[in-house]
Amino acid sequence: MFSLALLLLFYSLAAISIWLGLLSLRSGVRFVRYLQAELGKEYPEFTPLVTVFVPCRGLDDGLKENINALFAQDYPAFELVFVSDSADDPALAIIEEARQSFTGATGPAMRFVVSGEATDSGQKVHNLRVAVAKADPQSEVFVFVDTDARPQSFWLRSLIRPLRDPDLGATTGYRWFVPVRGGMASHLRSVWNAAIASALGEQPKQNFCWGGSTAIRRATFQASRVADDYWRGAVSDDFALTRALHDRDLPIKFVPQCLTASFEDCTCGELIEFTTRQLKITRAYAAHLWRGVFVGSALFVLVFFGGIALVITRALLGLSFVTPLVLLLIMFAMGAMKSHLRRRAVSRVIPDARIRSFGATLAHLTLWPLASLLYLYNAAAAALSRTVTWRGITYELKSQTETVILSRRSN
Repeated sequence: MFSLALLLLFYSLAAISIWLGLLSLRSGVRFVRYLQAELGKEYPEFTPLVTVFVPCRGLDDGLKENINALFAQDYPAFELVFVSDSADDPALAIIEEARQSFTGATGPAMRFVVSGEATDSGQKVHNLRVAVAKADPQSEVFVFVDTDARPQSFWLRSLIRPLRDPDLGATTGYRWFVPVRGGMASHLRSVWNAAIASALGEQPKQNFCWGGSTAIRRATFQASRVADDYWRGAVSDDFALTRALHDRDLPIKFVPQCLTASFEDCTCGELIEFTTRQLKITRAYAAHLWRGVFVGSALFVLVFFGGIALVITRALLGLSFVTPLVLLLIMFAMGAMKSHLRRRAVSRVIPDARIRSFGATLAHLTLWPLASLLYLYNAAAAALSRTVTWRGITYELKSQTETVILSRRSN
């Protein structure tokens, strides 16, 4: 009787999981269709003077190459404002070296800004609040990019063009991790992060800004009081900016051409630290999203990994396990299909051979259940702690507008 009840419970939960899997697969298909449609669109030229803000702290893998990619943007008039908390930041020396080695006939204006140490907000947010006040008075658009991103030459032009529409709140891209040497942890981080990328799409009012690739009109930024109100006391620049735009009912356009590669590897410890930090920040700034991740991943993990245990147990007992196995295979096939479609679509935007390699293909086809298990761990950890360490600084996330700096190490 107990065995029958357990089997019926599994069937019930599996039915729910398969239904949710179908909805997820449909959203993945919509993501691919949106990406394909946007790649085929021609937007009118719009090339106002732009200020690109680049917050720095410490050294990223491939930093010089990432900075070279910023210098090499195919855009007529823009300035780069690099900002760090310290004039001794080793990133600034690498940036200067990249500037001196730049061989283009023309390039952007470039400035360094030293912001000093943050006291009541995230260091990145503090850097940006100081930097935006230093923008060229003639600059019409603000762009924010991270030092671990390596945009393609058309990135800035693509990000700016839709802002020709003054009613648009902001444009955004998103990160795609590309493992350099490979390894289980690096591939798993890529798969984990890819799930977030496909949440963006054709619904502008449901999109969010990614701080590593976002553009906003200066007038919109100032009217929304982002620096004065929403960034005050915050750790997350992009969640706060998203909230500012949503509060004013301003749409955010996802620009697939601005999917941006981060060429990095990571250890298992770095994987856990990065993913858990993201969920802790999500819980502090968008609790409804954190709850969705928690419940969704818990259901999947219970059904999928519990189902594997059920199949093995019934096989060892000589009982029929065909139906549970078929249900598990259906779940796996749907998830693998979504992951594969997403990776293939992104490879059209980021034409790096490593995205299309056998290792990357195999990882995205097979590691997504482990990514769900990792999401559950991250969400559970976020429920137990609001402390995060980010680029050597440990914060306690009291609320969206209250941050306590617990400790700091030098660059």
